[in-house]
Amino acid sequence: MSSAAEQETGEEPAGRTAEAAPPPDPTGPGGGAGAGGAPDAEASLAPAATLRARPARAGRADALPAQAGAPAVWPGAPTPLGARYRIGPDGVAGANFALWAGGAEAVELCLFDERGAETRRPLSELTHEIWHGFVPGVWPGQRYGYRVHGRWDPWTGARWNAAKLLLDPYARAVDGSFTLPPEVYGHVRDWPEQQVADTVRDDRDSAPFVPKGVVVHDDDDWAQDRRPKTPWADSVIYELHVRGFTKLHPGVPPELRGTYAGLGHPAAIEHLTRLGVTAVELLPVHQFAHEDHLLRRGLRNHWGYNSIGYFAPHAAYSASGATGGQVGEFKRMVRALHDAGIEVILDVVYNHTAEAGELGPTLSLRGIDNQGYYRLRDDPRRYADYTGCGNTLHVVRPQVLRLITDSLRYWVTEMGVDGFRFDLAAALARSTHDVDMLSPFLAVIAQDPVLRRVKLIAEPWDVGDGGYQVGAFPPLWAEWNDRYRDAVRDFWRGALPDVRDLGYRLTGSSDLYAWGGRRPYASVNFVTAHDGFTLRDLVSYERKHNEANGEGNRDGTDDNRAWNCGTEGESTDGEVNALRRRQLRNLLTTLLLSTGVPMLVAGDEMGRTQGGNNNAYCQDNVTGWLDWSLLERPEWRDLTELTARVLRLRHAHPVLRRRAFFSGRAQAPGGLRDLAWFARDGREMTEGDWYAPAATLGLYLSGRDIPGRDARGEPVVDDSFLAVLHAGAEPTGFALPGAPWAHAYELLLDTSRERQAEAPGTVWQGGTETTVPARSVLLLRVAA
Repeated sequence: MSSAAEQETGEEPAGRTAEAAPPPDPTGPGGGAGAGGAPDAEASLAPAATLRARPARAGRADALPAQAGAPAVWPGAPTPLGARYRIGPDGVAGANFALWAGGAEAVELCLFDERGAETRRPLSELTHEIWHGFVPGVWPGQRYGYRVHGRWDPWTGARWNAAKLLLDPYARAVDGSFTLPPEVYGHVRDWPEQQVADTVRDDRDSAPFVPKGVVVHDDDDWAQDRRPKTPWADSVIYELHVRGFTKLHPGVPPELRGTYAGLGHPAAIEHLTRLGVTAVELLPVHQFAHEDHLLRRGLRNHWGYNSIGYFAPHAAYSASGATGGQVGEFKRMVRALHDAGIEVILDVVYNHTAEAGELGPTLSLRGIDNQGYYRLRDDPRRYADYTGCGNTLHVVRPQVLRLITDSLRYWVTEMGVDGFRFDLAAALARSTHDVDMLSPFLAVIAQDPVLRRVKLIAEPWDVGDGGYQVGAFPPLWAEWNDRYRDAVRDFWRGALPDVRDLGYRLTGSSDLYAWGGRRPYASVNFVTAHDGFTLRDLVSYERKHNEANGEGNRDGTDDNRAWNCGTEGESTDGEVNALRRRQLRNLLTTLLLSTGVPMLVAGDEMGRTQGGNNNAYCQDNVTGWLDWSLLERPEWRDLTELTARVLRLRHAHPVLRRRAFFSGRAQAPGGLRDLAWFARDGREMTEGDWYAPAATLGLYLSGRDIPGRDARGEPVVDDSFLAVLHAGAEPTGFALPGAPWAHAYELLLDTSRERQAEAPGTVWQGGTETTVPARSVLLLRVAA
């Protein structure tokens, strides 16, 4: 990627001024109203072939005339990228601005006052494809954007249009929202010939209609912050939406509901600590935009998987305003969660941006350097789309890789977060085309001294060919394990042909992860996620009911693996509702007793419903918000207490959160095997049993033979447990294994009961047969 300025051999000194050249014709490619001239009506409405034939113009860095009365721009520095308030030469305060725009011909910095009046200044310094300058007198709170000049030639992938104000990719705060009127599109959005509309340049000024970046002051000291640093094996993740979790919380002050401050409020944190989760995984909090098709239907993007600012906390979640206050508010939220022993993991979307495909808006990267940031097809007008969202970032390119890793380090070092879940991570691991586990992205993460120490979770697939990569990510990474989800759902709805797959999933998925030094906690186990049915809907609906999304119920998956217990939707039948609650207890208990890292979805522990909507991404309303009034009902309070009780057991017993895979062998002479499987008649399961249909499975976990040692070098010794999972519609007998496994068993949990007894449970002798209630989980502790 070559700069508009002449490149020299050897090291170019920082701050060198690029050579002068005649100013660009404001009616030529990259000109128009945004370049200081009148809009060229003929150019903006010319046929596609006419625009294609226009020659490129050779621009230079200082080709733009200075605006009268504008502030001076000193050379400044090319690093760090973005806008940074600092003390400049001679002790003068101001802000340094630096923007990578490799193929651009010129860059204008645009400053906006409180009334929206714009002042433009050319950035005349060019160092290694970075345009930069220091502006004295610019203070925190200053709003700004860029206009980038270059060729308009979509046939070659060049889409520069200086009429469009662009958001700084490194902006750390964003003021305003994207409403997506026609003016924010680089092309004429409503051109009558839609097949070529993306080639017809729109020269209308977008500045009045787009958000601006905000200069932020770095004044936080993290010295007193104490990160929980919870070991992977001890982790329990709770996926939540900042706005949805707090919007209706009765204990959060009304003015803080739906905000970072609301999540950091003691009332919100109390629920998390009472449950016993160790980390919150926040749905996207990077600044994002709402899609045009949603805005036209009067809807909004609720989940936020449409990022446009990778350094900026989404301003709509701030109770402190949008001119920088959101940054400090986010940091205070993180500190409050850390003080409660809870880590903060961000769900991040670096695979695509809100600019969509060739018919999408020009908001930031497309207008800075379309070819430099995005993967283009052989036909450069079109975008390679491995995400299903219209575009894919070209992570192999150094400047894109730098953008992502700079963002990740910023959120760790300056915002205090503890890890990341990467949306469609396979798209980030693609090299030229194929997913490559030796890709630059994964290699850079592995050697980065900051990033390799935080929690890294892959959503290990994308929508492109060869994109399904569950079990393939390298050591250091954990993965969302959808094979766990599918096996557990199928078992409890009676759809598993045999129990082979379930056995692997309950014990850490060694078939997927026992290689390269990976551990059981590489598997992030989940039954539900934000994408799909809630847990209550999973046992209440078999078909999606997404009509409110306005897409004719076509959106969302049809593969729900759900069972409605005999009635579709809400029911007044007491027996149906009792069965549904029992299934909820079975699913939650199975998840929290399985080896690996469990992930809960906010509200599943209290019976949250979305009315059968399995794709509520655009439901920023009571459908997408957590209904805290459910806790006023005894049946849902009981479910919450069961969740907390199983988590207390998990935290208390290392055999339930193992750091190494089961071997099926004794760890010492005379010891028991660390894992054993039993059929209903008390026999250890044979190979043939694994291939036979079965609704009942006994799982023995030995606490006497746990590999590894504690922090003091002592052997880890724990109780032993027998878990019996029975998905049959009728009760069944189960012969409890006798010596040497146990002489007696104490019942700790029975999911057939609405409420669990706090006192020690029934004691059964080993070798005797007990009755397992229909559709239930029994957890027994070896008593002798």
